[in-house]
Amino acid sequence: MAEPGQVQGSLRNRLAVTLIGGAALLALLLFLVVRSYAAQIAQQGQDSILTASVSSILDAAVLRDDQVEIDFPYAAFSMLTTPADDQVFYAIYRDGELLSGYADLPQQADRTAPKQFQTAQYDGKTVRISTAARTLLGADVRTRITVSVAQTQDALSETLNQISTNVASFGFGFFMLAVLLSFWVSSVTIAPLKRLTTSVTRRGPQDLRPLTKPVPSEMLPLVNSLNTLMRRLNQSLSQSEDFIAEAAHRVRTPLATVRSYAETTLQRVDKEENRQALRSMVRAIDESSRAAGQLLDHAMITFRADHLEHEDLDLGDLVQELVQRLTPVAEMKDIDLVLQIDRPVRLIGDAILLQNAIRNLIDNALKYSPSESVIEISVTASPHPQVAVRDQGAGFPSDEIADLAQRFSRGNNARGTIGSGLGLTIAQDVAAAHGGSLTLSNTAGGGACVIFSV
Repeated sequence: MAEPGQVQGSLRNRLAVTLIGGAALLALLLFLVVRSYAAQIAQQGQDSILTASVSSILDAAVLRDDQVEIDFPYAAFSMLTTPADDQVFYAIYRDGELLSGYADLPQQADRTAPKQFQTAQYDGKTVRISTAARTLLGADVRTRITVSVAQTQDALSETLNQISTNVASFGFGFFMLAVLLSFWVSSVTIAPLKRLTTSVTRRGPQDLRPLTKPVPSEMLPLVNSLNTLMRRLNQSLSQSEDFIAEAAHRVRTPLATVRSYAETTLQRVDKEENRQALRSMVRAIDESSRAAGQLLDHAMITFRADHLEHEDLDLGDLVQELVQRLTPVAEMKDIDLVLQIDRPVRLIGDAILLQNAIRNLIDNALKYSPSESVIEISVTASPHPQVAVRDQGAGFPSDEIADLAQRFSRGNNARGTIGSGLGLTIAQDVAAAHGGSLTLSNTAGGGACVIFSV
């Protein structure tokens, strides 16, 4: 089983957090800009009213007999009325001398300017002051009148607070909408990567075709790398399969030739010690041939186990064919192979691996069964497809039965019998590759029983 890769955060969450962070920054910036602009507009409105009030007072100022008379117009102060009942202060100066109003009302340093505005603290409150001056001309007199009108900013503050609340609500709504859009955008952006992952995951172990579906340009290097990797993997698997087949042929063929020459020579030699040496040679060749063959079979099974070639087959027909091929070998040892099939026994599996596994089980039974005995082979479909092989040999050592399916493991009763300790391992690996199991036991009447389930 492949080990899980290391995870470092989530690309989707990272993208969403980045978008949400940007949206939060934009919402805050929008709030500050709108509030600043609203404060500027509101202040301009108040300044306009204060200017109108100052102008109306200046318009009412006249010079009679060198005296300044001002008939305060009603509108001069009524236009400054606000829902918050802001306080209004004023001061009128003639050539720098106070004529009327609040003497301590802050004045501009430059009283000669035609129109000025300032914000100051007066009587513990923040006031906005508008100041304007006008020159009055008499018969022999020239005098300058300066009028300052101040108003507290309670109404302005309330207006700005209301605007701020509305802008904050609008900004929060914008932020929440941006959050939803961020999750949607991140999902849409990551969707091609998820589709690519699903496409690769759903492929079978042998499906190493290149990915040809269109992908965003940012993912093209990844897809190209995957295609290159699968192409090299396909070449490597093909070379491995060819190597196993070639190695099996090149190892078995010379050994078979040497064995044939040894047997021929054995028939021509009369001296007993030479005959004994040749028999030992034949036995060593048989052991080497079997060990090499099973090692290659095990390598082939290990290679194919991760990418089975599934096909619909009848397990009964497969076992029957194996029994027919092994019957001559059994007859040489005076052993009867009895086959019982519960037809039909259909399954989806790799025929080559199944034949290899069951052949090893029957071959093991033939090796350890005495002459003139019976090997029973039964194929059943319920509760799941399985093959049971029962012999009348010595059985499995009870204290070693749990370890006999391990590689190169042989029981104490196997001494003197040709074998490599891989037959049961091969069968167990094939069963596991098909989601099944291999069960070893001894029969009540003596002999071994192996149940191969898939």
